[in-house]
Amino acid sequence: MESSDLKIFQAVAKAGSITKAAQMLNYVQSNVTTRIQALETELGIPLFYRSNRGMSLTPAGEDLLTYADQIIMLLEEAYNKIKYSDSAAGSLKLGSIETAVSPYLLPILKTYQADFPNVQVILTTGSTHELLQKVRLGELQGAFIYGEVQEQQLNYHPLFEDELVLISELDRSDSLDSLLSLPMLFFEVGCTHQERVEQLLRDFHIHHFEMKPFGTMEVIVNSVSAGLGISLLPYSAVKAAEQAKRISCHSLPEAYRKLEIGFVYRSESNYFTSLTKLIELLLCGKMSV
Repeated sequence: MESSDLKIFQAVAKAGSITKAAQMLNYVQSNVTTRIQALETELGIPLFYRSNRGMSLTPAGEDLLTYADQIIMLLEEAYNKIKYSDSAAGSLKLGSIETAVSPYLLPILKTYQADFPNVQVILTTGSTHELLQKVRLGELQGAFIYGEVQEQQLNYHPLFEDELVLISELDRSDSLDSLLSLPMLFFEVGCTHQERVEQLLRDFHIHHFEMKPFGTMEVIVNSVSAGLGISLLPYSAVKAAEQAKRISCHSLPEAYRKLEIGFVYRSESNYFTSLTKLIELLLCGKMSV
């Protein structure tokens, strides 16, 4: 099994078809098909389910993808480390919770890219749970998440404190318990704040409630502004909407307000120069947020 085979397998797994993977890799389609078939023959087990709608991973394929992601990431790190030595260059794959991008991450990346223009920063967004899993598997070299994290294989640095607030349509003056009985709009059911919200509802003796996954931050703010429900979000993410008089913000009981945003990365990754330089920037207070 060669690294090139794993890269082809990874591309097909993520693209969901031979055609799309071949386009991504700039390979001839027949070559991709042959390499996948050879890999399955070598392992003696199918890696994909094939149908008219495309290709999806078998359980064996899911297992192999976990290892392929880690191996390919380590190969990239080794390549960048050896090629660039002590200079920060190559690619740096980062993740972030969506609510942290505008108020916190963009100023940091602006400073970082000015200092290290040879680093190609690749940014994806997701929930804290999703991002943590990608860091564990090596799909991301680091991520900005809601903390804290205590795992032996991960390093975590707290960076910022924010406040969780309830947002409603403009000038809504209901009591907090009345507002909490309205439909709640979140990025996804099971998002980072859900456990805290559920405890808050129990404290207010609200046992029947409705939580809806409602897309992106902007969709949620627009929907709340239109009176479709409420949401609980970091104040930094909705401050501009409040100032523009699109929504109203309501304080929560003190036990539920505090949010911590930090940076997490794998313990064995701190030798990687471009990542090390980012961590130094984060911890030295150079960024202007």
